[in-house]
Amino acid sequence: MLEVAEVDAHYGDLQALWGVSLQVDHGEIVTLIGPNGAGKSTLLRTIAGLHRPSGGTISLRGTRVDGYPAHRMATAGVVLVPEGRRLFGRMSVRENLEMGAFSPRARRARLDTLRSVHDIFPVLADRARDPAATLSGGQQQMLALGRALMGLPELLLLDEPSLGLAPLVVESIFQVLGAVNRRGVTVLLVEQNARRALELANRAYVLENGRIVLHGAAADLLSDERVQQAYLGQRPPLPGESKHPRPRGADASPRGSELSMSSLDTTEG
Repeated sequence: MLEVAEVDAHYGDLQALWGVSLQVDHGEIVTLIGPNGAGKSTLLRTIAGLHRPSGGTISLRGTRVDGYPAHRMATAGVVLVPEGRRLFGRMSVRENLEMGAFSPRARRARLDTLRSVHDIFPVLADRARDPAATLSGGQQQMLALGRALMGLPELLLLDEPSLGLAPLVVESIFQVLGAVNRRGVTVLLVEQNARRALELANRAYVLENGRIVLHGAAADLLSDERVQQAYLGQRPPLPGESKHPRPRGADASPRGSELSMSSLDTTEG
């Protein structure tokens, strides 16, 4: 569905991406992990048409799109949930959601889509008339996701959706992402919670210093010693100690459940 080939990106004289290549197939969840400043947000912005690459190509369904502006990418079904949510704080929750129905196809379906978003996030219906700035952090992230879903995305780009949220809210957000994917939406996820992202995803890439340094099946990266030590907080084994990590117990989080957050305590986060 999406193919990024040898993409470079600059901010003035500063190069942020160096020959980045990745692929996202239809129906997948692909996650991109890496340290702060690695270029993850730049890559999402470049795919979404918010930053023009200085080299390489980006193709969507076989059509080259690296020259498309952001509004044209949104019309093509590529929708970004940016880091920090970027809501219109003085506008109501309902108005923020309606802003997401940008393309003609999304505008025609906006009432049906709005009902679907309210089913997923009931609190957004309850607070439809309230200014977005009055919502809690968790509720604002729900609104940012709901606004993206109003655009009827075929490829959903998410930049750090769990940043700054309470653990209960984080888990519920990941469950919703899994359920949205099962409804046919392809997902490219940048996420600081590397373990949870790798548990959710089909495949994964590691981006460091603007370059892809590792990629493969998410389950393989989850058990890779380099990933465990760099991103999962696991120390190297001591001399004579087993190199194999202890298996995760039954408390490991499931990939997702019902597409609803009605039971969530939205005062968290």
